[in-house]
Amino acid sequence: MITEWIGKRCFNAVHQRNLVYNTCWEDPRLDRRALDLGAEDTVLVITSAGCNALDYALQAPRAVHAVDMNAMQNALLELKMAAIRTLEYEDFFEIFGKGLHPNWHSIYHDRVRPALRGSDRAIWDRRLDFFDGSARRKSFYFRGTSGFFAWMINGYLNRPQGLRESVQEILSAETVQEQAEIYDARGVSEQLFSKPMRWVLRRDTTLAMLGVPRSQRMQIDRGYPGGIGRFIQDRIETVFKKIPLKDNYFWRVYLTGSYTPSCCPEYLTPEGFAQLRSGLVDRVTTHNNTVESFLRVHDAPVSRFVLLDHMDWLYERHPDLLAAEWQSIIDRSAQHTRILWRSAALDVDFVDPVTVQANGAHVQLGELLRYQKELAAQLHVTDRVHTYGSFYIADLNGVAA
Repeated sequence: MITEWIGKRCFNAVHQRNLVYNTCWEDPRLDRRALDLGAEDTVLVITSAGCNALDYALQAPRAVHAVDMNAMQNALLELKMAAIRTLEYEDFFEIFGKGLHPNWHSIYHDRVRPALRGSDRAIWDRRLDFFDGSARRKSFYFRGTSGFFAWMINGYLNRPQGLRESVQEILSAETVQEQAEIYDARGVSEQLFSKPMRWVLRRDTTLAMLGVPRSQRMQIDRGYPGGIGRFIQDRIETVFKKIPLKDNYFWRVYLTGSYTPSCCPEYLTPEGFAQLRSGLVDRVTTHNNTVESFLRVHDAPVSRFVLLDHMDWLYERHPDLLAAEWQSIIDRSAQHTRILWRSAALDVDFVDPVTVQANGAHVQLGELLRYQKELAAQLHVTDRVHTYGSFYIADLNGVAA
């Protein structure tokens, strides 16, 4: 029980006071196919780092509502949107592509800051060193709690002789076969997953920095042979040996601290930037709130929900909040609503039994959700991030606000 208490305290301390995510770790290429967005769709997405909210906006839906309890996450998305509105592409890519800009202080004060809300100005006024390259962790992508862990991993890559060079070769490989050959021939697994590293990856404190609560860790320990440590090792080995890394910007930024022009999120491409700048960015709004509280005051139906993995955080300790959130989704859903979520678990068994009120009766969610299992399975195996145990696409049947 003491270990559980410490893990919970570490997670709460990390998440209540810090920027946790400096980049999204959900592959929007999957979401684009799963969401099938049209011009009349309204999207609710948990903000995280805001990358995917901008990606959805590039598909020109009616609106994208980015909702997050952590004001720092929304402030990051607001900073990106202010920079899109006020900067030229070259400066924008330096800041959010390379993770630093030599003239950040003047750019921020003269151009970006005036386009921010007062509360967001206060946040970034105190964190100018996140982008100026002056600190020991030079790149923005080594800032925040997940970024701090990425910085430590990068330091570790420099320790075993040849490991950094092997990783760079794998990132530069043209084919998956070449990636696997380098990985095996150079003994990357033995160097990367040393005994001390395996110990670190099993710590609740480490997982808290990565945004993984103890409840999520326990799901994996219960359902995956070898527990969380083996799960992480197997997932990373799959990324290196079976998934093309040529366009895998998630792992590139994590392992190097920067994107490249040919390997980056869509909002960082010249085309994506231009589309957002032309007006699509104005379809995105941020909300410092829970999903349930936002929906209770929102006065229009929502047709697409992207819930990330946060139900893993709720179901074990706060089942009442999980049920209330789903009730708010039911109450505010549009016709033909589709809902996406991910989980650390290999199979989620806590959604269908949730009881809600719909059409004047109390029913279980499983009676209302029509799962797109074949599409979800097809997309999940192509996930470039590859750290989630499962991926779900569900249509809401016979319920509309």
